[in-house]
Amino acid sequence: MAEFVCRGLPGSWLNAWLAAVGSTVLDDRLRLHWTTESSPVAVLSTDGPGDPIEILSDAWPTRERIDAMPIACDHDDLAAMKRTVLIDVFVERARAFRRHPDAWTLSSTVTDLGVYDGGEIVHAPLDPPGPGTIKWLHHRLIKVHGEVDKPDEDLRDSFSGSGKRVKSNGLGFDLTRLTTPADVSEKLADPVIEVLAFFGLALLPVRSTGVDMTRPGVRTRPERRQRGWRSARSRGLWFERPAWEQTLDSAGIDALLDAWHESRATRAKLPDGERSMLGVHAAWRTIGYQTRGSADNTVGYGSERI
Repeated sequence: MAEFVCRGLPGSWLNAWLAAVGSTVLDDRLRLHWTTESSPVAVLSTDGPGDPIEILSDAWPTRERIDAMPIACDHDDLAAMKRTVLIDVFVERARAFRRHPDAWTLSSTVTDLGVYDGGEIVHAPLDPPGPGTIKWLHHRLIKVHGEVDKPDEDLRDSFSGSGKRVKSNGLGFDLTRLTTPADVSEKLADPVIEVLAFFGLALLPVRSTGVDMTRPGVRTRPERRQRGWRSARSRGLWFERPAWEQTLDSAGIDALLDAWHESRATRAKLPDGERSMLGVHAAWRTIGYQTRGSADNTVGYGSERI
């Protein structure tokens, strides 16, 4: 087994956690676990021969793949899909790309289970609106993807903690892209981390509460629900994520998240045997950026240890 300890991917950093998970989504030969030190970092490994970084570099998405994704704005003979997604547009895309290998880009960014007045559907918490003309998540993905010139070298640098940062809003939700509290318009993002974090969304489908039918005659806004997100009136919306000690591929991570999030949601006390099977030894939840006024539409998520 070959492995690479990713000092640049601490679990306490939301986008690094997503990037580590996204690596296993890009190539199913890769396995992921986290060190058990006080500040866990990702470890990528393989069951067979081959350097994990070389494997990931070979699997790096091409521009052609990104352009062909179901959430791309323009596809032949289909209505354009922009930031404001109407229910009819979503239905058309879902039917056209049901068997597409990247069909998850639809189910992890928007959902037809929540529809606002006027027919606009609900976006995921990790699909926030962007500034200026780069509002749609797919546009932002194209932009950061274009900043990665040499995947093998750039991956090693980013995973080692010395990755380059470029002037970019990234995917639009990483708190560390904000360089100074005094000027949130100045943003720097690591394009490698951003691209991989996008693929990490594959394991975080979004749903919605739909319409509150218990309050007839009262207009209600559907509340979005993305896997791992919880809400409370006292603290709003937050996302919880674990670190685990056993090596898992993307399917194994998928199963672990089901069990762990269920135990968190129900506050169930797991039997010792089941808790040992999960192998979770650390966890974090997000803390949202506090806006500085009504004109500040900045979105960002920091983290705190659970």
